[in-house]
Amino acid sequence: MRKTILLTVLVLNGLTSFAQSNDEKNIKLFYKKALTESKCYTWLEYLSNDIGSRLSGSATAEAAVQYTKTQLERLGLDKVYLQEVMVPHWVRGEKETAYILDNKTKTVVPICALGGSVATAKTGLTAEVIEVQGIKELGELGADKVKGKIVFFNRPMDPENIETFKSYGACVDQRFAGAKEAAKLGAVGTIVRSMNLRLDDFPHTGAQSYGDLPKEQYIPTAAISTNGAELLSTTLKNNPALKFYFKQSCETLPDVLSYNVIGELTGKEHPENIMVVGGHLDSWDLADGSHDDGAGVVQSMEVIRILKNLNYKPKNTIRVVLFMNEENGGKGGAKYEEVSKKNNENHIFALESDSGGFSPRGFSIQADDANVKKIQGYKDFFEPYLVHSFTIGHAGSDIDHLTSKAIVKAGLKPDSQRYFDYHHAANDKFDAINKRELELGAATMTALMYLMDQNGIDAPKAN
Repeated sequence: MRKTILLTVLVLNGLTSFAQSNDEKNIKLFYKKALTESKCYTWLEYLSNDIGSRLSGSATAEAAVQYTKTQLERLGLDKVYLQEVMVPHWVRGEKETAYILDNKTKTVVPICALGGSVATAKTGLTAEVIEVQGIKELGELGADKVKGKIVFFNRPMDPENIETFKSYGACVDQRFAGAKEAAKLGAVGTIVRSMNLRLDDFPHTGAQSYGDLPKEQYIPTAAISTNGAELLSTTLKNNPALKFYFKQSCETLPDVLSYNVIGELTGKEHPENIMVVGGHLDSWDLADGSHDDGAGVVQSMEVIRILKNLNYKPKNTIRVVLFMNEENGGKGGAKYEEVSKKNNENHIFALESDSGGFSPRGFSIQADDANVKKIQGYKDFFEPYLVHSFTIGHAGSDIDHLTSKAIVKAGLKPDSQRYFDYHHAANDKFDAINKRELELGAATMTALMYLMDQNGIDAPKAN
């Protein structure tokens, strides 16, 4: 009996070792494929340099839809199709201008209109400036001190946080809702310090909202570069009566028909269970959007290319989704979920890449405790590739819409120290992409998708 038990233990240990060895071998192969024959860098080069910026509703966004659909079709997937979605169509118009009027001195500073903003008058807007560190301070000032002025939101991103997205989240409210709150107090415009950790001359755009304000109360709002913000703040301290001038000609046109781009490998054992990998196809209009989120798009395409190329037969259906309109509306993610619910689809896992194409460091996981621990249990597979951070947190804006009964979500976490140097700015171009880092991210995503497909998710415990 004792010999039988011992033999059983040895056999079980052997099986465990063998299974683990296979996973390690396969993951090594994913990295080899990504680093030696990947198409993601070439795909991104075309998206960035041949198509360019891809703001929702634009002709270039449509060109990106058709290009990525064609590339997915060439991979020989089981299905490739477009999913209709109506998206906002905001246009920037001619380049914005701005300057500080300090007595008789006029100093030009770089600005850009925030997405969704209204235009100034054709002659521009000139007014005195009041500086605040955020919406809370604005409210404390009251209408008497704000009415008729341009509100200057100057709260910087906190440099002490190693997790730079934490710094971004702590001050982005002034960009998104600053104009709305300032308008309620009678301000005539707002200028917002760019969400950027370094000092430079690139203004960073981004979405803003007037909320439920009536249109007649809308006021123009723009971002100012960090160097420009520093200068304006310093000059304002020396001369509180200075004036600021800016001119922009943006407008919102009627919504436009666009598409999510979808391709899939059908599951061989559980085709009804869907696993998504994706990024957002749209970008802001100031640059190519190579990091945000061209990188996530081509990495997601590369995941399914590697699996198809290796003739991998997934247990569950693996679906790549290139979402439209993450930047200024989230319509693509919402439409995908709407159609999913209508078709009674069962999503069990979703993986998003929307944090740039830098070296992968790990994953941010949205799941119950059991599934968080399950994914964290895969760390040993990733540590040889310097991927080690498996933390609880937000996985991604587009997959955030998914509401299947039991679903695990994860977001690729690249090194974020340089991300906000480029985020939503005119320097987010292809030359900011490192080929090897981009490919490492794609391999890391492939490895997690493979492990999730092989092992599934833990069903939620009954209450």
